[in-house]
Amino acid sequence: MKRPSAVAILGCGTVGGATAALLLSQRSMLAAKTGLDIELRYIVDKDFSHAESLNLDPGLFETELDKVLADPDVLAVVELIGGTGIARTLTEKILRAGKRVVTANKALLAKHGAELMAVAREAGVSISFEASCGGGIPILRALYDGILPNRIDAFYGIVNGTCNYILTEMMQKGNSYQEALKEAQEAGLAEADPTLDVTGGDSAHKLAIMSSLAFAQRVDLESVPVQGIDSLKLIDLNFGRELGYVVKLLAIAQSEEDGLALRVRPAFISTEHPLAWVSGPFNAVSVYGHAVGHTMYYGRGAGGSPTASAVTADIISSCMGTADTVFSTLNIWPDRTKKAVLLPQEDIQGRYYVRLMVEDQPGVFAQIAGILGENQISLSSVLQKEPYNDKADAVPVVITTHSVREGNLRTALAALDKLPVVREPSICIEILDEHEEIFA
Repeated sequence: MKRPSAVAILGCGTVGGATAALLLSQRSMLAAKTGLDIELRYIVDKDFSHAESLNLDPGLFETELDKVLADPDVLAVVELIGGTGIARTLTEKILRAGKRVVTANKALLAKHGAELMAVAREAGVSISFEASCGGGIPILRALYDGILPNRIDAFYGIVNGTCNYILTEMMQKGNSYQEALKEAQEAGLAEADPTLDVTGGDSAHKLAIMSSLAFAQRVDLESVPVQGIDSLKLIDLNFGRELGYVVKLLAIAQSEEDGLALRVRPAFISTEHPLAWVSGPFNAVSVYGHAVGHTMYYGRGAGGSPTASAVTADIISSCMGTADTVFSTLNIWPDRTKKAVLLPQEDIQGRYYVRLMVEDQPGVFAQIAGILGENQISLSSVLQKEPYNDKADAVPVVITTHSVREGNLRTALAALDKLPVVREPSICIEILDEHEEIFA
């Protein structure tokens, strides 16, 4: 057995506490598996109330990061404080001190990953971030290792457990968005302020990180179109079910001839698609490679213990030296790649669900069809419902399209919304088909 490999955890919240508990309780098992004696030497924080609630050894508690960085035995520091302010400053400091960094900080990596990787490279160390995407699912390892020989053509991901739980409650129980959100908060699956999750921001961070590795191109987070689930109506989910679809908040990435088509948005997928049965707080990512075809990665996408599993896997890689080798050798990291060309949202091609609330009178559909035809939009199906009751002054018309340029559809919808017979703003949701496997 080699001398102990000392590590430190910076930030002892939910994930930090779970990581500390895993390292301490499984030290012998990890040593038997790896040949390394990984010693948790420090837990660095200002407030140790959560650590104390877990009965962690107070002898590990340290308030001064500089003391940790001065310890020559410390090989890696795990950054788990979150955010992009002080976390960025301290991560740079850790790297410049010659310590490897392990982090679960998706916002930090999505916004400043290239700069931090350049600092790590200059210092001759590595930065590992498996836990930043998909919690305990080893999706990043798959991209930079298991399916590395592939040209990645596309991936679709359910990467936010809060949103997936809310949508599952809406689809399976008929709850409204607000009712489902309240249930998620009561179950501890949604924050008191769920904005980052439900508006799609959290998923966008993960999409930027995964895309950068999958396509070996540096993705600008601010250029990714993002739409959340907070404006979804139960009526559309019900109509979608009639048509054979379920709705999921998806991180979508497709490699096209002219660039990458990236977006985060609620989308309908067929009930036969493998992602359709991913329910509750679980995450899943479908990846399509030119040699391997379709692979799917499924599991718990958040929570202390699952995320600690991914963090600890990175700690092991850092202590073994494999993280350094992968980081120094591969040319897929954002600090070594060119900036991605992203297709404008209006140039994305796809199929769409459209709902219009219109006056129930003759000639209405002729007006609708005329505007759609003028914009080269071909219809796949039309569903018209009876009024909800005798007092209803509008009826729903649901349309699905064949593949169309999104810009054309948006132009048509703007024109339709101006028609006197259209009583409410139109609703548009992408329909995402199974990606074709292309073996080449």
